[in-house]
Amino acid sequence: MAKLQKSIEKRDALIRATISLVNNDGFHAAPMSKIAKMANVSPATIYLYFENKQDLVNKTYIEVKSTFTAYAFKTYTPTLSVTEGFELVWKRIADFKLKRCEEAMFLAQCDNTPMIDEPSRQEGIKHLQPLLELWERGKSEGVIKPISDYLLYAYAINPLSFLMVAQQRGEFKMDKKHIEEAYQAAWDAIKV
Repeated sequence: MAKLQKSIEKRDALIRATISLVNNDGFHAAPMSKIAKMANVSPATIYLYFENKQDLVNKTYIEVKSTFTAYAFKTYTPTLSVTEGFELVWKRIADFKLKRCEEAMFLAQCDNTPMIDEPSRQEGIKHLQPLLELWERGKSEGVIKPISDYLLYAYAINPLSFLMVAQQRGEFKMDKKHIEEAYQAAWDAIKV
């Protein structure tokens, strides 16, 4: 049991080191040797868990995306109205992005650069299925604009990444009032 726990701890340390280095230095400036050093493991240890750097980054992305969406949809049920469901999910996404900045910044980088391979990107999209289904229901009920899900995401969710980065830099502080205003702006952007 102790050996299994040690193995889990090493893998988790590699995931955390990957997130940190990619966030701070970018994908190309995060060599395996640096990831291993930061995780306090030998470089050979990485290959016990991951095939190569691309596999490490892809699996880190899927793991973080899974954590993110589990958080976002934890209290969501499809029986909520489209308006209630969107508000709940949007505010949980905002909470995650503002409280778990390291992971959220990593996801934002992955979503906005070609460092994740297409199968991993598609796997990440599957994690957003409840939101996509909510939007589809909203479109069919005439509550949400009948536009591409990419446009809905760009106008309703992506601004949170901008606000997260501004807060991380100390340029802007998201308090309750700002969260309400940001939510209202997001809803106004996609509602009919």
